[in-house]
Amino acid sequence: MPSPLLHRARQTLTQAVSRYATTIQGSSDPATARHQAAVKNGLGQLQSLSTKLESRCLRVAVFGLVSRGKSAVINALVGEPMLETGPLHGVTRWPRSVYWQPQITPQVNPQINDDQPWQIELIDTPGLDEVGGHGRADMAQTVANQADLIVFVVAGDITRLEYDALLQLQRGQKPLLLVFNKIDLYPEVDRQGIYQTLYHLWDDLGQSRPSTRLAVDDVVMVAASPAPLQVRVEWPDGRTSHEWEPQPAQIEPLRSALLAIVAQDGSSLVALNALRNARLIEGEMIGHVTQLHSDRADETIWQFAKYKAAAVALNPIAGLDLLGGVVTDLVMIRTLARLYGFPITSHEAGRLWRAILKSSGTLLLSELGSGLLGAGKTTAALVTLVDSASGLVALAGAMTAQASAAGYGTYAVGQAAKTYLEQGCTWGPEGVSATLTAILNDTDTSGTLTRLRQEVQAELVEASASRG
Repeated sequence: MPSPLLHRARQTLTQAVSRYATTIQGSSDPATARHQAAVKNGLGQLQSLSTKLESRCLRVAVFGLVSRGKSAVINALVGEPMLETGPLHGVTRWPRSVYWQPQITPQVNPQINDDQPWQIELIDTPGLDEVGGHGRADMAQTVANQADLIVFVVAGDITRLEYDALLQLQRGQKPLLLVFNKIDLYPEVDRQGIYQTLYHLWDDLGQSRPSTRLAVDDVVMVAASPAPLQVRVEWPDGRTSHEWEPQPAQIEPLRSALLAIVAQDGSSLVALNALRNARLIEGEMIGHVTQLHSDRADETIWQFAKYKAAAVALNPIAGLDLLGGVVTDLVMIRTLARLYGFPITSHEAGRLWRAILKSSGTLLLSELGSGLLGAGKTTAALVTLVDSASGLVALAGAMTAQASAAGYGTYAVGQAAKTYLEQGCTWGPEGVSATLTAILNDTDTSGTLTRLRQEVQAELVEASASRG
């Protein structure tokens, strides 16, 4: 059966597309058309993410400096010379993808108990020291954002440029495998020493910058294209010669590590990465949606605030102020929801109800403070007319205060609903952020996902707190 994680993520993306689709109707106004075009572009990106989930493809970006053997590593994994390699620096000039469909034995895990085969997309990238300046950073960031897993290839002791590149890639919150390639060029003692240095990289090289300690999820040693071995050949006629005999690739440690990650965490990594990218896409779309609806939303909120203020001021019965105020706020929220084309789900209903109750409480306190609750405004008005003209002035002042409180309360409720709608319901039960949080909570913690879970959860907590 299909993976529940991928199915849930796909369902969330489909609902997000449906919500935003109502905002891309044609318009003759240039500014409106520009915002609608941006939303349409975002919808296309969300649909592409959904398609990726259906393909069950894990994207692995392979980074490193020139002459570290990135292309050779990919060729060794696939078992065919798919990518050009050679002694010259910078054979790879642009990112290229190789698709690999290995035999994967799923772990005992209900989230990945399905029969559809997995495919691994291996993305070969140019040497990070050959693409200069901003071009290198932009290329690396673009490829890393698309990837579900990052493989960084070194060929010995790490350099400062490699370390800085690792730090930058780690900020993308992706699992990271560090591959020590060309181990055939080192004696066993030196090889183990370099391995230990790499494995404790975050301690050894992070001391000068303790705030940016590097966490490497695993280090594997390979020889993707070992140097040929010279052998002595004895011929039947007694002659001897020396020939160079090619050696088989020592790639099994990396192959085993990748297959174990796919079998245990493939669904989680693909779903999490798709949803995190969807959050970024939605973040860009929200600004355009805001521009499309903000003016009309503000106008609607002010209209309801004025209607409610007038109704409260003229209503003679205090108790009806509260009931009428709640009804007015609910009608306003429904009107705003129709304007944006987004649903008000039960998840956010509680939050909005608290705003409504706060608004009603303000009105209630104003009536209690003015001494008008219970007797009714009509009775109070008659009493004050008989008593003195000054009492009528006091009544008018109290009614004005109540009207102001009612209008302000509706304005506050309207702004809360507007903020929620402009955020695209991303925190609703089927919203992108809510689904991302649920998947993080429901996924079994493995070695690969431990750091990733902590970082993404911290990001979501911060984002949620910023919403108030």
